[in-house]
Amino acid sequence: MKHIGPISGISAHASEFIATAGYDNQVILWDAKTGRSIHRVTHDHLANQCAFSADGKYLVSASSDYTARIWEVPSLRLKSVLSGHGDDVEMAVFSPDGTRVATCSRDHVLRIFDLDGTLLGELKGHDADVISVVWSPDGLRLISSSDDGTVRQWDTASLAQCGLVDIGGVETDTIAITRQGLVFAGDDDGRISLISNEHVRTIPAHEAGIKRIVWNDDKQLLVTLSYDRSAIVWELDAQQHLIKRRTTALPSIVWPRSCAFVGEDKLVFATFGSRYATWNYAEDQWHVDGIAPAVSINAVVNDAGQQYSIGDAGMLFKDNQPVMGVGSLCNFLLPFGPLLLSGGQMGQVFDALTGRLLYQHRSPLNCATAFHKDGVLHALIGTYTGEGLVFALDTAHGLTLIASIPMHDNAIKGVAANDRHLFSVCASAAVALHNIDDFSSARHVEQAHTRISNGCCTVDGGFASIGRDLKLRLWLGSGDEVYDTPHVNSIKCICASADGRVIATANYSGTVALFDLPSRTWMDVERPTASGISCLSQDKDSNGFIASSYDGNIYTIAYRQAS
Repeated sequence: MKHIGPISGISAHASEFIATAGYDNQVILWDAKTGRSIHRVTHDHLANQCAFSADGKYLVSASSDYTARIWEVPSLRLKSVLSGHGDDVEMAVFSPDGTRVATCSRDHVLRIFDLDGTLLGELKGHDADVISVVWSPDGLRLISSSDDGTVRQWDTASLAQCGLVDIGGVETDTIAITRQGLVFAGDDDGRISLISNEHVRTIPAHEAGIKRIVWNDDKQLLVTLSYDRSAIVWELDAQQHLIKRRTTALPSIVWPRSCAFVGEDKLVFATFGSRYATWNYAEDQWHVDGIAPAVSINAVVNDAGQQYSIGDAGMLFKDNQPVMGVGSLCNFLLPFGPLLLSGGQMGQVFDALTGRLLYQHRSPLNCATAFHKDGVLHALIGTYTGEGLVFALDTAHGLTLIASIPMHDNAIKGVAANDRHLFSVCASAAVALHNIDDFSSARHVEQAHTRISNGCCTVDGGFASIGRDLKLRLWLGSGDEVYDTPHVNSIKCICASADGRVIATANYSGTVALFDLPSRTWMDVERPTASGISCLSQDKDSNGFIASSYDGNIYTIAYRQAS
């Protein structure tokens, strides 16, 4: 048993069990001493996080299928399904006494359930996705963090909000709490906030956003994971000051999304591979042997009659044959003159054809598009830190950075361009247009979607975008238009056909839906795979589309034009 997609969540119980949750929909239970897998179960969609009860009798997993599920340990027999959320469940955690489970979701709501799946209450007040939740040590309160930049406390009896701390409006993905009630919060500016009775002390910690904070009461140690590709172990002293004990650069296979303490001096980490990684922080020794890269494909493109694809393994495939390893976890492919640009989680831009490193950024890279300015070919690359990096091709077939455009305050999820504008969407659901001639801002719409905007493309007369709100939006010179989609799960990607008449959209459950632009009607809906579709691109030979998937396959999407 192994994962075939990235591991997004990890938890440990004592030195006995480790559990992993992955983008392959799997939850796997491992023997912590031997490292062998014991059992596995699946969700209907991405498994985001998992957590053990304090006594180790149960495991709860949170999923993008809008549920959390409680499993008996070690059999992983399903005990109950916690349902009712209207969007991805990002985290689920047991109460200290093990009798209740709290869940948080991108629907902005927290829920409390008993172990049989009965809803005990809802907690509403956040204005954006709720990413992290913890119980107070006495079980009387919940503490939550959100993309709305706040940390809130809730009374679990009355279900009323009983505290609020504003983290300067900065998205805050992760929190932890000590037995004494001190709350740690990590934000997208790389800072740790220490919160005690709504008094806040903030310290700089990382060069990029903190994606996970993990606390160990017995050891009085805090671990922070960041998109700057580092992990820091902090010690909390008697005066409640954090002191750096150890810093490590994360191996490329490690995804800084989740980790857990196990044994005496070890941490286990989520990875972009088949199993978890281990770090002995006392000796600063990593163990990543035996981790096979995930088969996930994140990008596919046809260029000059050849089909190229790349994914979490950092291996470029040409017509399904491996040709070049770039040593980076890659999110996009962009034909660019004689180059084929790629980049991803390591913040590096490569020529994927040769493996040559062309540029290093301070945060992960998510997407790219090409455009012409003054008759010269340029590339726009979207970053997790909200900048749009503009490059020109230099005479040595390298890249020259022309501009770093502050497009968003959050991760850019998609970029597109026409002859006048650069268009971008971001994780906060905002849309931005910038003028090509001087890169100045032409328009910014903060709530373009009601959920994360995941992608965009160029269409005749303007642009199109999709989001986790299941909407297709057209941004045209004649005005904005909004359309419901046939999707029932979050839409991941979008592409327009070569002739510009059809828009393809695809989601995390493998469904592709086609929109006829001239008639403004939905056409074909098909599901080529049960895994998520990661990327759509034009198939210029057939005027159709090609779709890459987290299952490691590429699918052809044909269509018939609406009459």
